Formats: sequence, C-alpha cells, structure tokens
Amino acid sequence: MAGARACVLSRPVVSALQPLEPPPPRKRNWLVFVLGWTFLVLGVAGLFLPFLQGVLFILVGLFLLSREVAWARRLRARVLNWFPQAKPKIRRAEAYARATLARWRRRPGAGPP
Repeated sequence: MAGARACVLSRPVVSALQPLEPPPPRKRNWLVFVLGWTFLVLGVAGLFLPFLQGVLFILVGLFLLSREVAWARRLRARVLNWFPQAKPKIRRAEAYARATLARWRRRPGAGPP
C-alpha cells in the first residue's frame, strides 16, 4: 500500500437513505388556497346536483390549488396527460387567466368586478 493516496472530500457524502433538508417554508397565498378548496367542494357537490357544472368547478379548483399544493400539481399534470386533445384549450384558458390576474394587479384599487 505504499504510494496509495488518500482521497479527501471537500464536503460530506450524502447517503441516498439520508433525508434531504426540506425546502424553506413558502408563504402561501391564502386567498388562492381557500378559493381552490371552495371550487373543489363546489365541484364535488356539482357532480350530484344538476344545476352545478361539477367537472368545471373541479378543474378550476385544481388549477388554483396547483400553484400552492404539490398533489394538485401532479393531478393537474395527470389530467392533461389523460386528455391530450384538450391540452391546447386548457393552456389558452390558463394563459388568459394569468393575463387577467396580471392586469388586475397592475391597476391600484382594481379587482374583479
């Protein structure tokens, strides 16, 4: 073993079994969170009530919650994969919603009518 060099690491080795540090807590947009859950509850009720569009409310709730919650983000991606023909329409609707929210945020004192 003469002449063998020792390997010195500059940082500790992280085992695959050691849990990684959780990301720093993020401030939630509580209004979006509450609205998302409200739409989900209305959507589930709409599945049984004839005067509510259940699927539409569920999709809107998933869109809102996908910004805040990981499981909703995964479920939204799964829905987009299940219905590839609807993906362009959903993307356009999301872009329109983002643009509308951006316009409301730019104008002081303005909000939904």
